[in-house]
Amino acid sequence: MRLLPHVTHASVRLLLFFAAASAGHAAAAPGKGGGNLIWSIGAYTGASPFELQPAAGANNPVLIGADVGEPAIDTIAHPFLAHEAGKFHVFFTAKNGQTGQGGIAHAESADGIRWESRGIVLREPPATLAYPCVFQSGGDYYMVPETTENVLRLYRATHFPDKWERQADLVKGEKLVSPTVFEHGGRWWMLVGGVRTGLLHLYHADALRGPWLEHPKSPIVKDDAHIARPAGRPLVIDKKLYRLAQDCIPTYGRQVFAFEITTLTRTDYAERQVEKPLIAATGTGWNSAAMHHVDAYRTGENTWFAIVDARGVPVPRTKP
Repeated sequence: MRLLPHVTHASVRLLLFFAAASAGHAAAAPGKGGGNLIWSIGAYTGASPFELQPAAGANNPVLIGADVGEPAIDTIAHPFLAHEAGKFHVFFTAKNGQTGQGGIAHAESADGIRWESRGIVLREPPATLAYPCVFQSGGDYYMVPETTENVLRLYRATHFPDKWERQADLVKGEKLVSPTVFEHGGRWWMLVGGVRTGLLHLYHADALRGPWLEHPKSPIVKDDAHIARPAGRPLVIDKKLYRLAQDCIPTYGRQVFAFEITTLTRTDYAERQVEKPLIAATGTGWNSAAMHHVDAYRTGENTWFAIVDARGVPVPRTKP
């Protein structure tokens, strides 16, 4: 691992950032079309999140847009896992690639390989919801999704997994993307991308419902689309905390990096980058063009199951 500076100002990266923003990001992002390539969801396993490989027995992708059960949905991405009553549950963005319209869909599985879609479980027209950060606290399940409105909202499952109700507005006033909420050290934290691809903001709160305050070091990443935008919930491995970030240069979401958070207090923040990406586009097949989200769940002492997303060529699927 190498220590990264708190802020990256290299002029070359700035030029690459603006080139990517104009040439690749909008066209490739989930909900923005993308030619004949599609976003879908796959299953991976490994001894750790740093050693992930396609899961044995999985015919990736294990979920595609058509599984949602609505003809207009052709784009799915940003999967978040929950494990309840012996089943895996996954919540994910489900959209029409041309209009961007859709909501948050749900699927469940006993083994992580064979999935049954339960359709869209949360939508808020005229807003579009995405990136459903789902987590558990105090015995309840909560969700903080991205929205096209200028507010990040907290939802609680009144009947898990298919009924969700608004609880509170957490952060207002600016369009923020990929909100990633987690509890650490007795406080609540939120990593969230800025309106520009190269920004990463950090918020914190004493209680989940707030009030939420922006950290004095925020934005903790400035003008660096290689490492800014969140790519799934943070990981805790051997008592170390890692944030995940998607690399959006030279193309949107091409791989996911991990950063060990070495300092996280009300007044300070520091991190180190893990050199090897957790996942990356392969150049062929269902994940040829991009892989930009990981949610990993420990299933044993040295075994992990992960749900990932990817953009690539549609492939014929057979049931495992």
